[in-house]
Amino acid sequence: MDREEAQRFEQSLLGWLDDAYNLARWLLRDDQDAQDAVQDGFMRAMRFASGFRGGDRRAWLLTIVRNVCYTQLSRRTAASSVVFDEEQHQGAAGPATDPQAAAFGRVDREALIGALEALPVEYREAIVMREMEGLSYKEIAGAAGVPIGTVMSRLARARERLRLALSGKAPEPAGNPHEPSESGKPGPVRQIRHNG
Repeated sequence: MDREEAQRFEQSLLGWLDDAYNLARWLLRDDQDAQDAVQDGFMRAMRFASGFRGGDRRAWLLTIVRNVCYTQLSRRTAASSVVFDEEQHQGAAGPATDPQAAAFGRVDREALIGALEALPVEYREAIVMREMEGLSYKEIAGAAGVPIGTVMSRLARARERLRLALSGKAPEPAGNPHEPSESGKPGPVRQIRHNG
């Protein structure tokens, strides 16, 4: 890969750093760790750019960042002690005209964030990649290194757990986890992004 080609490749990856950060933030649950994972993933992507064999560069970068995150997670000893601070990471939403609606929206958002963070990491990863980053089932399967059927199963189980958590019901351990996807397109969860 010549220098000009390497610069074009780097520029194409830079456009997806926010997506990579969002995935890392949801997987690692820590802003600084997510930033470190994205930086490490980007550096690895550039170092191994000559090994890129075509396809979707965004999915390739997210796969690298995902792998960096899992390496970090495997090294952690006290992962459950990290708490997400909603005020610190709140998006730049404009002021609401109706304070009551704003309060309900904040409660709904907080409930959704809590429900997402309570998901097992495999389910959270699938939801973030599908609903927030808009990856296809095939791209998620490639990034996670699992069959498409596993991706579909994880998404169905994650959606069911989210539905139960947001409705105030406890998830049943042996229920039917297979919930049909609404339209196969990313849903409203995409709006809940961690902004750095």
